[in-house]
Amino acid sequence: MSAYAGPDTVGQSSEGPPSADHESERAKEIAGKSPMRIAFGRLARDKIAVVCAFVVLAFVLIAIFAGTICNIFNVSTETVLASQYLDVLGGGLPKPEYGPPNGGFTIEHPFGLAPRTANDNLAWWVFGCRTSLSIALLATIFASVTGVVLGLTAGFLGGMVDRIISFVTDLFLTIPFLLAALTLAPIVSERFRESPNYPQIQFYNLIMVLAVFGWMPIARLIRGEVLSLREREFIMSARVLGMPTGRILLRELLPNLAAPIVVTISLMLPAFVSAEATLAFLGIGVTESPSWGQTINLAVDFFEIYPLYLYEPLLGVVLLVLSLNLLGDAVRDALDPKTRR
Repeated sequence: MSAYAGPDTVGQSSEGPPSADHESERAKEIAGKSPMRIAFGRLARDKIAVVCAFVVLAFVLIAIFAGTICNIFNVSTETVLASQYLDVLGGGLPKPEYGPPNGGFTIEHPFGLAPRTANDNLAWWVFGCRTSLSIALLATIFASVTGVVLGLTAGFLGGMVDRIISFVTDLFLTIPFLLAALTLAPIVSERFRESPNYPQIQFYNLIMVLAVFGWMPIARLIRGEVLSLREREFIMSARVLGMPTGRILLRELLPNLAAPIVVTISLMLPAFVSAEATLAFLGIGVTESPSWGQTINLAVDFFEIYPLYLYEPLLGVVLLVLSLNLLGDAVRDALDPKTRR
């Protein structure tokens, strides 16, 4: 008569002891993931976000290596003896041997030449990309830092500090951005026109204008988030333990505001790119350096006979702003656990 095999004995004989590989795979499945890791995973699965990220990365590389690209194609933003490239009697258009609109593309000038000035369109395009991204990025950094600091301070301290900061925020929101730019640009032009550093002054003046009139939305958003977070248990515990205010703001509140800050920055950047191009188009932005908006302004008069001159900078603005906006929307959806696409 055979001995009875209990459940444990049967289980061991049929399946055997669990292997180390099986245990490690099971541990990986139940391992927790940080919110940022989850967000990056959702972004990686979003095909539109991946494509937009590559497009934005391409523009960033173009802006960084603008000088190298010009050296590779042997082009420059400076033109010597423009008359030898232009048909003066034909409206100032490039001669047929130098490219569109009356000739084919050439290796010497892949994007063609600009009418009246004979500037190389490729050189102005890549340096215009650098100008737009540099101004937008610096303005976004300054506006974000200002908005986050004021929003944190107003939301956490409350009382009179909150009322003063909220009043200043509402005051700046009532000032039309375009009107302010139209007012400040002539003042700067008349004051520093004769300065040898006028292009740099114009560059940083535009950054200041964009930052000064761009920090209010993120300040109001952060203030609202802090008003909600400051009553949570972990903040109350930190206060009871006597933690300094600065440490509470930087170590306890700020990490919990990473998602709204990232989303706001991702949407602020394309807005500043559009604003820079718009101001340059109106003649109150960057006018002493290559700029997409400035090129569009010059190209409007030649649209009927030389449409490519307008399409090149316009395509750059549209593609960059569209990619940044779609990427910003994808980042917002990835950081929001309630979003389902």
